[in-house]
Amino acid sequence: MKSVPTVDAHHHVWRLNDLPWLSGPPVPRIFGPYQPICRDYSIYEYRSDIMDCDIVKSIYIQTNWPAGRSYDEARWVQSIADTTGWPHANVAHADLADPDAGSLLKRLAALPATRGIRQQLHWHENAQYRFAPRADVMNDADWRRGLAMLADHGLLFASQMADGAKLARSFPDIVFVLEHAGMLEDMSASGWQLWRDGMAALAQCPNVNVKLSGLGTFVHACRADVIGPIVKETVAMFGADRCFYGSNFPIEKLWTDYGTLYRTFRSAIAHLSDAEQAAILHDTASRLYRI
Repeated sequence: MKSVPTVDAHHHVWRLNDLPWLSGPPVPRIFGPYQPICRDYSIYEYRSDIMDCDIVKSIYIQTNWPAGRSYDEARWVQSIADTTGWPHANVAHADLADPDAGSLLKRLAALPATRGIRQQLHWHENAQYRFAPRADVMNDADWRRGLAMLADHGLLFASQMADGAKLARSFPDIVFVLEHAGMLEDMSASGWQLWRDGMAALAQCPNVNVKLSGLGTFVHACRADVIGPIVKETVAMFGADRCFYGSNFPIEKLWTDYGTLYRTFRSAIAHLSDAEQAAILHDTASRLYRI
């Protein structure tokens, strides 16, 4: 496998005392039992995990700290970056429907590592898959007013993708990032078709990019037969210059190690040209997150 400098555009570095579920037993979630990762996951452990995987830079993605502590999380991430040089950028959290969202966004933007905002809007009939109170939050006027202040966003299930495409068309100057390649949770023939139709609609929006991460979420395993087809079809629809790699660590650590995940992903893009592989592994994330 040819060595390619890689940007990991989706890793979480958690502080145990700041995780919202620690006031009681872990609440069942999308990735199954997660007691093994209910602990500190430091930047030093992350650096150890990525050893020998050609990772040259990383981007922290918000981890749902308790309500009202979005700035505290971002400020803590900034302190780690200032101390260690990692991560190289931060995607912070804000509730865009909050009337005071503008004030928070100004404070977040003042932190050098901040590159964008993630507010999880995915809603599903399965309560364990929900991070939003309902499926159509993105259509609210108040929420859209907050969105107008941003430059990065996104997380949807296939059933929400049509609304997502309408949203992207309504804000053509905002860069959207669809996480986890659209979260294909239903792998039946009809589930695949719903996902393809939604992804095709999003691909028609040039301001929508795709993070190829979290592909083991619904099978709770690192499987080439799952990762390969999702990656292949997504890149075919969006192009390599709108797709980029992410590890989703430490969540994926529940069922695999970093080296296995990275090698499996590299195999999934091995059919692409060197330039396309370089875009997915490095260039697209480097451009979008300005690192």
